[in-house]
Amino acid sequence: MKAAVISRAGETPVFADFNAPQPGEGESLITVTAAAMSHLAKGRAAGTHYSASGRYPLVVGIDGVGRLQDGRRVYFVLPRAPFGSMAEHTVVQATQCIALPDELDDVTAAALANPGMSSWAALKERARLKPGETVLINGATGTSGRLAVQIAKHLGAGKVIATGRDAEALQALRALGADVTIPLVDDQREMEAAFSQQFADGVDVVLDYLWGTSAERLLIAAAKLGQDAVPIRFVQIGSLSGADIALPGAVLRSSAIELMGSGIGSIALDRLFEAVRQMLHAAVPIGLKIAVTPVPLADVERAWSADDSRKRTVFTIAAR
Repeated sequence: MKAAVISRAGETPVFADFNAPQPGEGESLITVTAAAMSHLAKGRAAGTHYSASGRYPLVVGIDGVGRLQDGRRVYFVLPRAPFGSMAEHTVVQATQCIALPDELDDVTAAALANPGMSSWAALKERARLKPGETVLINGATGTSGRLAVQIAKHLGAGKVIATGRDAEALQALRALGADVTIPLVDDQREMEAAFSQQFADGVDVVLDYLWGTSAERLLIAAAKLGQDAVPIRFVQIGSLSGADIALPGAVLRSSAIELMGSGIGSIALDRLFEAVRQMLHAAVPIGLKIAVTPVPLADVERAWSADDSRKRTVFTIAAR
């Protein structure tokens, strides 16, 4: 079969032949139609993500959309290594397939699943958002962040605060449901002052896609309010701005901050799958918006490094 293949860590995938998978006990064979590029897929392919197997060669991709042998259309996640989603066929545990609603097309479903799940699971499983609460989304101008704004509103947030460096993209978030936008500027004092104003008004949940300097300033701004602050559930999802931060212990001792993560390992897989199912079935009724660039899988080598944070690259696979 044809697939996007990596032979060693750090390589760009190439469109090549790979042995077709055979399903084992409890597994489903899937004819893949669409698979999206994601930071998680790239990290696992490169061997840098904490959940990567580190075994090569492999087919890249952690999730996608396809058809079971009986013709049913499903979203699937975490194929059995070394098989990935960016191939004509793959195999996954039958329990890791989710039936798709008829009104949601393959490419959109593949594009939405991973970034939409990140905020849906974080808000429902980790933060346990309550109706009317205020949510601050740090790093809201990327694909995941833009969906997080929409999903937070749908799940009942009374106020959504969005941060980001891209001024144009940040302004556009108001049309998606952001009530307040905060530009992430180089002046750390200015950035912290903007955060402090919002924490003074009350922030219940922070979804952090960035980590790095902006996360430091957020945590410090929240802590400086001391006993005047409402308890804050700070949910760490991504680290686009850096893998580490310098966090004084006093930040946690002097505040009502609950610091937690959301992702593979911090939420049971069955709960992650349920979050994806709920989000995909809600996508059309609530009008989730995501920009997509469909690309034939044969062009994977060119498109792998040209991924645009404002649009979701989805590789399409023609059935043969």
